[in-house]
Amino acid sequence: MSPPPWPPEFPLHALLLSAAAVAIAEIGDKTQLLSLILAAKYRKALPICLGIFVATIANHALAGAFGSLVAGWLSPQTLKWIVAVSFLAIAAWTLVPDKVDDAEEASKLRSHGVFAATVVAFFLAEMGDKTQVATVVLAAQYEPLWQVVVGTTLGMLLANVPVVWLGARVARKLPLRAARYAAAVLFVGLAVWIVAR
Repeated sequence: MSPPPWPPEFPLHALLLSAAAVAIAEIGDKTQLLSLILAAKYRKALPICLGIFVATIANHALAGAFGSLVAGWLSPQTLKWIVAVSFLAIAAWTLVPDKVDDAEEASKLRSHGVFAATVVAFFLAEMGDKTQVATVVLAAQYEPLWQVVVGTTLGMLLANVPVVWLGARVARKLPLRAARYAAAVLFVGLAVWIVAR
């Protein structure tokens, strides 16, 4: 495993890096838009936030386990280049605005309750999403795995819980273009840093 970006004695480097990367990448993402739709539709912030937490921890635990498993199959040099290229791809992906296509699914699940509707809609929306891919890549590069999964989940909550609690008023004021550019710069920086060490 390669050295962390912070001094090795810093015990939570993987958690903080994962949280920052996902929180920035999540701004303007379809799951953030889904959070806004769920908040507007159900107007019950607590079960929505709990649903986001459960769906994210489950989804990212699977993604992190996969990333950690893949890291064991590859040589450090091969892994280094795959991770760098993946971060560049995620950087490009963050520049593309997302649209919510899972709102209908959330609407169909309403009869199962707000919490269940949120868990299912959020879990499905995260499948193949850039934050799930970022979790795979981060888990392949950093350890311990629990820090990556907790960090990416924390990043999702940091980006989505304020949207749920404060609703459309705050969501309209988020500088989405600037956030997408900041996320792209962050992932390009991570790719360059990985290649340069």
